Amino acid sequence: MSDPSAIAFLLETSALGSPSAPAALSTSPKAASMPDSSAAVSLSSSPVTASMSDLSAVSSFPSTRASSTITRDSQDVEIVVAHYSEDLTWLKSVIDHVKIYSKGGPKHAPELCFEVEALENVGREGHTYLHHIVKYYESIKDVTLFTQGRVDDHTDLTALEMKEIALQTKPGRVTTFPHRAMELFNLWDGIPWEKYPCWAKWSSPEGMFKGKKALKTPGQYFKTFFNHFGHDGPPVSIGFQPGAIFAVRRETIHQHPKELYQRMLDDLFRGEMKSVDPETGHYLERFWPAMFRNEEYCCWDPSEISDAELNDQGQLAKGRWHETPQGIEVDVGFTNKA
Repeated sequence: MSDPSAIAFLLETSALGSPSAPAALSTSPKAASMPDSSAAVSLSSSPVTASMSDLSAVSSFPSTRASSTITRDSQDVEIVVAHYSEDLTWLKSVIDHVKIYSKGGPKHAPELCFEVEALENVGREGHTYLHHIVKYYESIKDVTLFTQGRVDDHTDLTALEMKEIALQTKPGRVTTFPHRAMELFNLWDGIPWEKYPCWAKWSSPEGMFKGKKALKTPGQYFKTFFNHFGHDGPPVSIGFQPGAIFAVRRETIHQHPKELYQRMLDDLFRGEMKSVDPETGHYLERFWPAMFRNEEYCCWDPSEISDAELNDQGQLAKGRWHETPQGIEVDVGFTNKA
């Protein structure tokens, strides 16, 4: 059964009119807040991003009172699926828009006639997503919905409903599924898995991470890839969507040069980190929203914590994300379901 409140909220907010005119992105702390519709086509030698100014001249959404040449029907959308052995019949209604990357080998090959590319079983969904971005960077679709092979443990939406909501994504925005339930991450010195029994599926009985331990801390990777977006250190906290199911537009992906995605692919999932379950995959799951829209999903100071519970997309607002408690086996205060 789908979540009508999620659909209603997102479809309503998508029709509120055009976002404000964008300004250039600076990596200085004073410019950590970027206006609503920001993304860039030009690239930069910076490890973070090129300038994101002048997007409105290229791709902005007009007011609902004006005629628009950009409609849902005219946009290309692709649903990129990180698959292992999951039943993909839930995607049948959107089969023409689906690109499957399967890591389960012939034994677990999808039965339906999807477009399938076999990948080595390494790196979790993050490796799959980065592989797709790097491979199709120049020809990436107007909107890409990234998802795991199973979503019913995260959202009740159907594939068709997810596609329609994804098509409402505005430049510079990140549409998450479910749209509201976002978690807080602030463990920049490393994840102490032994303190989080509710994450026991990824740790041993002694509380040690069962997969391949990362070579660096989350904070070190965040600095390497994004240079802390011009700040002296990592944010106080970032917001992320457990499960890494989200949609972004081409312009939002192109705010970073292809070389950055390639470097992330190499550093997080190749060489010494080549593994079925590298810890870096868990780090990247937490980085996605912040890397695409740091001004919304990075909280640099407690004073930036929003007074409102929700932002204008219906997600938990800046700094108000759910923080997983330590020492409990079941986080009863939170559910992935929308």
